[in-house]
Amino acid sequence: MYQYSTGYWKHLVGATAYCLRPGDTIVEYTGGSTGISLALVCVAKGYHLHIVTSDAFSQDKLKQMSAFGAELTLIPSEGGLTTKKLILDMIEAAREISQRPHTYWTDQLNNLDSIAGYYPLAEEIWNQTNGKLDAFVQCAGTAASSRGVATVLKRYDPELKIIIVEPAESAVLSGGQAGPHKIEGVGIGYIPPLWDPSLVDEIIAVSTDDAKAMARRLAREEGLFAGTSSGANVIAAIRVAERLGPDAKIATLMVDSGLKYLSTDVYRK
Repeated sequence: MYQYSTGYWKHLVGATAYCLRPGDTIVEYTGGSTGISLALVCVAKGYHLHIVTSDAFSQDKLKQMSAFGAELTLIPSEGGLTTKKLILDMIEAAREISQRPHTYWTDQLNNLDSIAGYYPLAEEIWNQTNGKLDAFVQCAGTAASSRGVATVLKRYDPELKIIIVEPAESAVLSGGQAGPHKIEGVGIGYIPPLWDPSLVDEIIAVSTDDAKAMARRLAREEGLFAGTSSGANVIAAIRVAERLGPDAKIATLMVDSGLKYLSTDVYRK
């Protein structure tokens, strides 16, 4: 829980409170999108940002975080792939940095406050579809966005289907084995702490190659310029639509901009 008071953020933990003041440091492990958002906020609030990330993620993301003034610690990956070991190594590095004085760790995988941040998105989806929605489809990274949206949509309509997408190479949510993949920002290789299976109706696995191919199609055929996880979302949404029929309404998210992937092979083919 956060409270704003006299120019600084106060993080309440039980009976204690940590007050972030200008000049203090925020630390987070991230593949890039969360880090870019944090970097922008830290500029506005006067905080130093220390990002733990990796060469597994696009140079475009790393450069954008640096452009906002973030300090980056890079954890080496296995061949530029996202793996369970990489995620755990990043978390441990962030944990060690968080022990320094005047440092606060946002710890996105365990940050329950982030779930409520997606409630307004769910309201927007519900309102824009006039309350006529059959399914919502979203990739799982921390699981905060899918859980936040699902919580609200299920209150409106308990029969509405929540479909979660994960990399086929690391389909742990489906009960499979963890493995390396290249869908950035999702598929951490183990069950995310924020995961709530009671809100989920189905899990669909999409391969990295298929997700990249769909991202290219979206740009070249629809003018929608997005990243690999967005490609995975659309593939899963199409599969759901094919089953539910032409009258069904399915919502999914274009998670980020394709500008974050120009240094990768996604748009080189």
